[in-house]
Amino acid sequence: MFWLVIGLGARASRVLLPPLSLWFLATSGEARRASREYLGRALGRQARLRDVLRHFHSFGSAILDRVFLLSGRTARFHVTMEGEEHVIAAVAQQRGCILLGSHLGSFEVLRTMSARAPAPVRALMFRRNAGALTRLLERLNPELHQSVIEIGTTNGMLEVRECITRGEIVGILADRTPTPQAQGDRIDLRQIAVPFLGGKALFPAGPFVLAAMLGAPVVLFQGVRTGPQRYTIRFEPFADRVVLDRATRTDDLTTVIGRYAAALERGCRAHPYNWFNFFAFWEHGEDAERQPGHGTTLQNDPGHIDTGHIDTGHIDTGHIDTGHIDPGPGSDPGLHRGTGRPGSGATQPAARHAHP
Repeated sequence: MFWLVIGLGARASRVLLPPLSLWFLATSGEARRASREYLGRALGRQARLRDVLRHFHSFGSAILDRVFLLSGRTARFHVTMEGEEHVIAAVAQQRGCILLGSHLGSFEVLRTMSARAPAPVRALMFRRNAGALTRLLERLNPELHQSVIEIGTTNGMLEVRECITRGEIVGILADRTPTPQAQGDRIDLRQIAVPFLGGKALFPAGPFVLAAMLGAPVVLFQGVRTGPQRYTIRFEPFADRVVLDRATRTDDLTTVIGRYAAALERGCRAHPYNWFNFFAFWEHGEDAERQPGHGTTLQNDPGHIDTGHIDTGHIDTGHIDTGHIDPGPGSDPGLHRGTGRPGSGATQPAARHAHP
């Protein structure tokens, strides 16, 4: 199928997207309901079926673009960058740099532009959650596959530390927590409930705990699709260093995750059809708010979409085992308290539904 798409070219292949989007709209009830809830929040009005159809079409377009991006056929792509100076400034400190992203837009467009980066770019991925589509796409560009650091093992975390020590860039997506796939997976399942698009939603704590332990500057990024084969990559400074205090860890995490969620909300409102999390994102956030401090184990819901139906192929790193990272010489083992007013939230030792 991929080779057929490549043979037809991007323009001809786009003809397939409307019927495929309609099929997905008709057959994927759980994704349809999740999309409608999300779009209602992002658009500020009740989402109609045609809005959901547009959302699915945008997702299909992003997948189609991934095929050409990962196969190196980028000549017809128009990609602009905004805020690149923030990454350059962070790398210039020689402390490494953490790029913190989400499932808003495409991470692949950033990976294919890595030749322009001021330092090598590595991506963190929990590969056991990667779907069949991701594995097939990786065959199109083995070199990009080699740039992935697999999360869930002690060696992976050591490799992250080594990359940061060398002054390299590490990319993390922080808006989804996976489910462990095998006994022995070293995954941080903690989640924090913070405001997001008019409700409370659970976000993984792992990426932010990792950022605090690494002590590197953090820059937010988005690679949003603005038209056929047109993308804008935006960088925004987030923190010179994520800092936590042992005595107020949950409050500090709530503050920093709340800032991340607020930035993601701005992106979702500006580009509502670019966020690809097709599951009930707010399902457990309100429960966590009503029962603060009570852990909830979120089980896989068989009604949700499996990796055969939807595969965003993005990097999921709420699943970080931070217990095997040495904070480095001179660091306070408890770190120190960050700035900002703590918000309210609950730490949940929970896993999100496993999605690609």
